[in-house]
Amino acid sequence: MTGSNRKIGFSKLKVILTLLSSMLAANILAQGAIDVHSHIITPEFLSSLKQEGCLLDEGFPLPEYKAETHLKWMDQAGVKTSVLTLAAPQPSSPEVVRKANETAARLKQQHRGRFLFLFCAALPLPDVDAAIREAVYALDTLKADGIKLATNASGQYLGTEELDTLFALLNERKAVVILHPHRPEPVNSKVMQQTPLAMQEYLAERTRAVANMITRNVPARYPDVKIVVPHCGAYLPLAVPRMKSLAPVMQKNGMVGQIQWEACLASLYYDLAGAHSPQAIRILLSITKPEHLLYGSDYPYAAPQALTAGLERMRQYLTDEADLAPYREMILYRNAEQLFGSEK
Repeated sequence: MTGSNRKIGFSKLKVILTLLSSMLAANILAQGAIDVHSHIITPEFLSSLKQEGCLLDEGFPLPEYKAETHLKWMDQAGVKTSVLTLAAPQPSSPEVVRKANETAARLKQQHRGRFLFLFCAALPLPDVDAAIREAVYALDTLKADGIKLATNASGQYLGTEELDTLFALLNERKAVVILHPHRPEPVNSKVMQQTPLAMQEYLAERTRAVANMITRNVPARYPDVKIVVPHCGAYLPLAVPRMKSLAPVMQKNGMVGQIQWEACLASLYYDLAGAHSPQAIRILLSITKPEHLLYGSDYPYAAPQALTAGLERMRQYLTDEADLAPYREMILYRNAEQLFGSEK
């Protein structure tokens, strides 16, 4: 082979290797995780919280968010698509919520396939009428694929009768609802300094809101609303058996009516953001089924390196643990595709 032929041969080999590398990267991305728990933090959102004097209402400063940094982490960690929801605390201004929704909608359009069909809107509760208007705008105009609801908004907890009209609308739209804990009302500021909300009260807050919905049969009465409970279900695997044991006494005293346990639990999904583990998954499977478990990161509330290590650890134990291995692809991405619709 002449020198010229060798150069042509090497050039062809380089092209082939480049194509194979691209195909491999595309295949890896196609099988990448779908992250149903990440947050967008816009400048307008931060400015509004500062003006309202509630920037530190959750007990810690909000992290910086940039879409480019988020995408870089996703590429490095092997995350195909991320759900964007507005972080806590909940802003009181409907205009700020609208701008945050529109920013997330632009990211969805600009980065198709990354924030493609998993954008979630935030609502200006406790104003229920304003929340309904924003839900219609977000779902119809911005083409939102889900609605983020705070566990409470200024003390108005999910499950309260005032929110039935909102849930009726979401049921008609077959909406996905992603819950997120917010500061409870009232809260002991001294206790919060020693035991931050994220360490303890957020777990109780999530459980409190879902329990409140269950005791009024909200998930059963609006079965087409799919509700995602964050952070491994908080205390629900422990709370549900206790709730069932106490229900007869509560019913005897007229505190609650008959509770449709199975119908309520059937609408609940669980993301595994935070302290996930094989043990956490096994205990969740005592109240749900594998099809309702979802990967979540909580980006950008932890260092990217920690989130990457956490995802790798999940991939590893979902491979190594014989009883969980059949659910590996389901948890990492297939369940999310089914929940949100992979063709959107």
